[in-house]
Amino acid sequence: MLLRSGNRGSLKLAIAVGTALFLIFAFFYFKNQLFSKQTVLTDDVMIEKITNMGKLELVKYSMKDVIEKKEVRTLMPDSRILFVAAGEVTGCIDLTKIKKEDVVSSADSVTVFLPAPEICYAKLDHQRSRVYDLSGVWLPSQRQEMVEDIYKIAEKKLMENAMAMDILGKTRENAQTIFKPMLETISGKKVGVRFRN
Repeated sequence: MLLRSGNRGSLKLAIAVGTALFLIFAFFYFKNQLFSKQTVLTDDVMIEKITNMGKLELVKYSMKDVIEKKEVRTLMPDSRILFVAAGEVTGCIDLTKIKKEDVVSSADSVTVFLPAPEICYAKLDHQRSRVYDLSGVWLPSQRQEMVEDIYKIAEKKLMENAMAMDILGKTRENAQTIFKPMLETISGKKVGVRFRN
């Protein structure tokens, strides 16, 4: 009888330990199943437009500009934003506009009429541009409106500053520097490079 009660006690202990181990395992297993997260990313790309490119970029201005915009109010404090804009403007020539008539050849020379230089793009670098100070703005919608507005102003200023620094003139200069020697080497003739307006 003593053996049976000892066997029963060890059997109960084994069942209790087994049950405890099962519950601990079940807890951690279901905890991971319930609280685990899985990210599923679906990507369907559709080409909207294919554009043939023929623009030769000849100069790039990388610029920084500090812009302050202030809205003066009569009763409430003035709202002010201080923004450091970083971006680039690129000057180019669209080579797709060159026609057969734009190349005039004589016995000892060739004259090439290139299209007028243009701005390829002006873009603000959102990684390097920063709002450094924003004050006098009370509502989140006003804050967002001021930030969006200063970004638009900064993009416009990039273009204006590039034009003031004669980016199109530098594009013309670089076109002369690049095309003239290349075309003289290819043709074996004296080359003149001119621009159409």
